[in-house]
Amino acid sequence: MRTFESGEELYCLGLGAEQISLDATLRCMVCKASVEAWFLVSADEDISGRAPEVRVDRYAENLRDRADRIGAVDGPFADLVKRAQLAYESGLGAGAVIYLRKIFEKITWEVADLVGVGTKKPNGNPRPFSAVLKEVNEQRMIIPQRFSSDGYQLFSELSGIIHGDSSEAEALEKFKPCLQLVLGVVDEVSRDNKVAKAIEDLGWNIDLINAMATTGDAA
Repeated sequence: MRTFESGEELYCLGLGAEQISLDATLRCMVCKASVEAWFLVSADEDISGRAPEVRVDRYAENLRDRADRIGAVDGPFADLVKRAQLAYESGLGAGAVIYLRKIFEKITWEVADLVGVGTKKPNGNPRPFSAVLKEVNEQRMIIPQRFSSDGYQLFSELSGIIHGDSSEAEALEKFKPCLQLVLGVVDEVSRDNKVAKAIEDLGWNIDLINAMATTGDAA
């Protein structure tokens, strides 16, 4: 049995209170070969608590002659997209898709805060993502129109891949179309924000414009 060491950077994503995703480059201390490894780690309690008992629910690796790590880059979600692409190129299907789900979650929570949609239950626990996404989309239309009738299906697809509903080969096949759909959501929000900024810069009364549009539609 050989000992592997991780590089200087180990990337961790929280997936609720009881799961985390870890990916890192591991290097054999004998032959210096590198391997890209991804772990889905779970606990039956709060995984951020003191000394939780954890288990590895899913694991994937891809041996390479050389495995490069990508650091943070400028721009919203750019780092997550880069990491998703790196995981995909390393043959880690589920490990790549988990970053796409994180982008989808993150942009939904950000827009929810922007438009005043509550993300917590009265007891402080998170509301179901499907409910938050539905309210956000009703107010801000963040899901591209072509699949806006069931935007939650994308989240379900991503989650299913992560939790083993698909093999690694199937996950790799689904990565590119899922990437395009997630980036479609990002583009939709970006366009909305640019329009809102342009209206603000021009000093237009958006409430008056909306009222005029509603009156025109009624006529």
